[in-house]
Amino acid sequence: MSMPRISTQDEWQAARTQLRTKEDAVLKARDAVVAERRRLPMVEVEQNYAFQGPAGRVGLLDMFDGRRQLLLYRFWFAPGEEPCPGCSQWVRNLGHLESLHAQDVSLVMVSRAPSVELEAVRERRGWTVPWFSAVGDDFDAETGYTGEAQVTALLHNEEKIFRTYGTDGQVLETIGSYWTLMDLTPLGYR
Repeated sequence: MSMPRISTQDEWQAARTQLRTKEDAVLKARDAVVAERRRLPMVEVEQNYAFQGPAGRVGLLDMFDGRRQLLLYRFWFAPGEEPCPGCSQWVRNLGHLESLHAQDVSLVMVSRAPSVELEAVRERRGWTVPWFSAVGDDFDAETGYTGEAQVTALLHNEEKIFRTYGTDGQVLETIGSYWTLMDLTPLGYR
């Protein structure tokens, strides 16, 4: 990789001002996309899906952990395989979940590997994000899971659960901080 060229302070400031105009346009466009995302219609999750966790089987509503919104991270980890390196990097870069919890949002991971394999990796790596196995369920098909890492945003109203958004592909490379995760939620910041 080559080093940037050396300039005077005035040249640097002019270039920086020009770039700042472009950065502001990107931020404004991103804010418009986030607002449009929150206006998407939602679809009811009609089945009562169950997942396997360290304490046994849990339902999808249990994963909300008493909060109204849930971000469900599809971590690629198939039975008997190694955990996805990109997914692992994504989890390592997460901040404390308390900030999301304060906004009425839970974050969990779901993989196809058995719960015992998930817990072994989670403990070895010191991760605190709850991790569940989706073995034997067709939850993947209903939420459009393609086998890549994905975040699905869900909302419940005490009686029903709704899917409000789902990422695909390289979008995950731009998500991972508190701010970008909150931008995926249907209710946003309080």
